[in-house]
Amino acid sequence: MRNFRKLDIWNEARFLAKEVYLVSSKLPSSEQFGLISQINRCVISIPANIAEGSAKDSQKDFIRFLQISLGSAFELESHLILCIELNFFNENDLNLTIDKVQVLQKRISALIKYNQNSTLTL
Repeated sequence: MRNFRKLDIWNEARFLAKEVYLVSSKLPSSEQFGLISQINRCVISIPANIAEGSAKDSQKDFIRFLQISLGSAFELESHLILCIELNFFNENDLNLTIDKVQVLQKRISALIKYNQNSTLTL
């Protein structure tokens, strides 16, 4: 079992979740059950799956939860891009947030690869 609180990617994902919640709160109320709900669910899923995977005994299970977290990060990026395309935000408003999402995607991917390689050498 790993201590998820010591994982940099969990902390990064948690900070991103707070930031994205603030962004989604600026969406029109007509999106409460659409984009707002989807954005909030996928952003909160990122740190939640990292934490849940940390509790798993096997490396394979941990990797699987990291993959789910990574999928949620890509889903989040897709939703943020859609917000720009629907003119809810201009591109400059979300560029920094999208950049943070992409950095987190790369870090989660790197941790997956690291753990996969560790599994192969056992």
